[in-house]
Amino acid sequence: MNSDFDVAVHAMVYLHHKGETLNSEELSENVCTNPGRIRRVLAQLKKAGLVETREGRFSGGYTYEKIHRVTLGDICRALNTRFADVAWRSGNPHMDCKVSAGMADYMDGLYQELNRQCTSYLDGITISDVEQALFSEQRKEKI
Repeated sequence: MNSDFDVAVHAMVYLHHKGETLNSEELSENVCTNPGRIRRVLAQLKKAGLVETREGRFSGGYTYEKIHRVTLGDICRALNTRFADVAWRSGNPHMDCKVSAGMADYMDGLYQELNRQCTSYLDGITISDVEQALFSEQRKEKI
């Protein structure tokens, strides 16, 4: 997993909180990344219909309409986020040993189920929920 999910959630919560159109420079300053990365990540959210863009030199940028109920699961799917994933697969499907021949497929299924459960859990958390958690009284006391 890369940190695009973190960037997207942060940007969406900030857009929700501000309630106005923000350009990639303003978002990148708050997210602490570069404007190009913001544009790349939010382009995927726009394609999924989670964020809108407005053109204009001085009034252009990204906006999130609060009437939409966007969940972290929606963001996960828009970015094709995989929380459990590996690039290397153990074993050899052509070996005569059932452990070696079957381990990679078993682990692929395991990771697929873990990702499904993560996304299902994230479907229950909205952008508004994250904002509320950040501004809750309990959070303020910890800071």
